[in-house]
Amino acid sequence: MRQASHPPDTPQSLVERIKTWGQALGFQQIGITDTDLSQVEPLLLDWLARGHHGEMDYMARYGVKRARPAELVPGTLSVISARMDYLPESRATLHERLADPAGAFISRYALGRDYHKVLRQRLQRLADRLAAHIGPFGYRVFVDSAPVMEKPLAEKAGLGWIGKHSNLVNPRAGSWFFLGEIYTDLKLPPDRPMRDHCGRCRACLDACPTGAIVAPYQVDGRRCISYLTIELKGSIPEQLRPLIGNRIYGCDDCQLVCPWNRFAQLTAESDFRPRHGLDTATLIALFTWDEPTFLARTEGSAIRRLGHERWLRNLAVALGNAPPSPEVWAALQSRAQHPSPLVREHVAWALTRVG
Repeated sequence: MRQASHPPDTPQSLVERIKTWGQALGFQQIGITDTDLSQVEPLLLDWLARGHHGEMDYMARYGVKRARPAELVPGTLSVISARMDYLPESRATLHERLADPAGAFISRYALGRDYHKVLRQRLQRLADRLAAHIGPFGYRVFVDSAPVMEKPLAEKAGLGWIGKHSNLVNPRAGSWFFLGEIYTDLKLPPDRPMRDHCGRCRACLDACPTGAIVAPYQVDGRRCISYLTIELKGSIPEQLRPLIGNRIYGCDDCQLVCPWNRFAQLTAESDFRPRHGLDTATLIALFTWDEPTFLARTEGSAIRRLGHERWLRNLAVALGNAPPSPEVWAALQSRAQHPSPLVREHVAWALTRVG
């Protein structure tokens, strides 16, 4: 039995308190939903059956538990969904960075501190604040760290709609934001979902460099640059390498062209601002990093999970797509005898491109 320290709130007034506390902690929006994901469960199973998850075996490991919150965390009755803006620079600047073939383009979510840590700490503080108000309750915090369908939950919680590129879109904030959840045993009144506003627009489909958005609302992860540069452990398929351009960690193209992102706000979080000049670094400069340098300059960053070997693999591909020059040739030659067969293979491919 929970022991409240003062007269209890109504369920709706408690939700309003949660939203107020969440905004004070730096979240731009908080929404509430129930645990029923029965409408999206078949979509998940179909996506897996098509093999669109590629080598991301963890997507299939838990089966339907991903779409059944109460099976993942028994006793879950409601989900508190939160979003936090992360865009560090203007869209004009983003376009300039991406258009520079000698520059290294890193998906903007990864330029600062690891978002998992930032959001998890804030959500924990939100849960602590709620516990201080109502007494102990059952909950678990998630930030892209377990079999959680965060975008369908956020969509049901009224934070936006899932766009044709599979990202969540908010009509007042675009899509440049992170999501996190608190699974809880509290029975909270849910928010109303938002209707889809993509309409006839297909800008994201047309802009995808590798054609990974195979149909509206369908992404073949095996072709997605984010998958190829982050999730894929081995060799990047040769036919896709020229399409990657200068993108060495992730890809933001579908967000860059989304018309709703004209409403996106720059982040106020210092943790999400670029570190070590990664927003303006050149391919050649990053290719010179040895492993200790890579580990030191990616400490506390989501990029570190990549590892130095795949970091060099991705940079070799990007250098192979760069305008040929003596400097590019020399940089690639410096890694031609690298101990890693994976690095050597991609360097050799790049050398045939710039030679």
